Amino acid sequence: MENHTPAPVKPTVPMTDVEKLDIRVGTIVAVEDVPTSNKLVRLRVDFGDHTRTILAGMKSERADPQEIRGRQALFVVNLEAKRMAGEVSEGMLFDIGFADGITPVLAIPERTVPNGARAG
Repeated sequence: MENHTPAPVKPTVPMTDVEKLDIRVGTIVAVEDVPTSNKLVRLRVDFGDHTRTILAGMKSERADPQEIRGRQALFVVNLEAKRMAGEVSEGMLFDIGFADGITPVLAIPERTVPNGARAG
């Protein structure tokens, strides 16, 4: 394990703010290169009742981004769509470590759950 000093805890927020986020489990069914970006890959994610395209900045974080294909992970699905490198992202991969300068890892359920299951 890396030697790491945790960042200070952020200011308290009301539970109603946390409840605004819609965090769901999805299965990453495809990982594709975004040729116009040095950072982004295009994830196709199955949420059970629909599939979304979510861009993630993991090109330089993993030797082979394909290693996450078929894995379940957590995603924020109710963010405004965002255009990046000429493509539209319909959510955000919820990962662990990036904000602390640690090589990120996926936030994953401990066992397989139905796609679209909500966190919280």
